[in-house]
Amino acid sequence: MSERTYWVYIMTNQSGTLYTGVTGNLPHRVHEHRHRLVPGFATRYKIDQLIHAEPFSEVCNAIAREKQIKAWRRSHKVALIDSVNPEWNDLGEVWFGLKDAMNLGSPTPCDSSENDEIPPSSG
Repeated sequence: MSERTYWVYIMTNQSGTLYTGVTGNLPHRVHEHRHRLVPGFATRYKIDQLIHAEPFSEVCNAIAREKQIKAWRRSHKVALIDSVNPEWNDLGEVWFGLKDAMNLGSPTPCDSSENDEIPPSSG
């Protein structure tokens, strides 16, 4: 039996609006965001750029991390993103290419830790 990976991810749009989520299939979820397939906040605000992702082997840890990040102020979320992706590059493009994220394998994680440590502030 293969081990499943769960992802906590942060996406943004051209305006810099942040969206934090959790998924068991990151390529599929990025595809849904990019093509606005699920109604809601991310579709309304055109959230389509993957800028941070953390893998977890246990769904309960992924959900706890998502809740932790969602509770943070924007400045803390920005510090987390800046610590691993200072240019805010679209990791969907880096990992999946410019084409659709649908038919791709597992990406390489930015941060493979599964702890709740708060990253050092960048400012």
